[in-house]
Amino acid sequence: MLLKLRRKRRSRPVLDDRDLCNFTPIPCIVNKLSETINWQDSSAGLASDVHLCALEYCPESPLGERVVLKKVLIVDDSPAQVKLMQGLLEPEGYQPVGVNDPRRVEEAIVNERPSVILLDVVMPERNGFQVCRELKSNSEFNTIPVILVTSKDSASDKYWGEQQGADGYVTKPFTREDLLRAVRRFA
Repeated sequence: MLLKLRRKRRSRPVLDDRDLCNFTPIPCIVNKLSETINWQDSSAGLASDVHLCALEYCPESPLGERVVLKKVLIVDDSPAQVKLMQGLLEPEGYQPVGVNDPRRVEEAIVNERPSVILLDVVMPERNGFQVCRELKSNSEFNTIPVILVTSKDSASDKYWGEQQGADGYVTKPFTREDLLRAVRRFA
């Protein structure tokens, strides 16, 4: 398995070679315990400029190694939808965290530090468009990608979501591939 890592644009090293070798991406452990990971890059010094952001380090894994998990915050007033998305994301190596109350999104972001947010639009009290607009106007949260996951599938709804700052749009009902493609794009 070839692991692609995002490069950081500043010169200060974040991890060194010893740190990089101590982490195993969770998809390898979940999908194939015996698979070997090859850290490859065409330039020397890959480990000195690798930047891991919004990742959690889990001390326990089936192989006794430290594991890197990418958190996905799922915001939906339907517990069934949250469970469905969690069930699709967990086997792929993500750590999904569900929130059923749109009024608690900012609190959940501060506590969980997600890599990406999956956000329903039709919710009581505060709809997904409002949440997205407020997150994108807040300098503390505006760099976190927001993917709207909604049954609203008209062109005007998609346009309005884009105007609120949404980074992606997935229409319900969605397939496993639709959801994973959107999450992989940002996380």
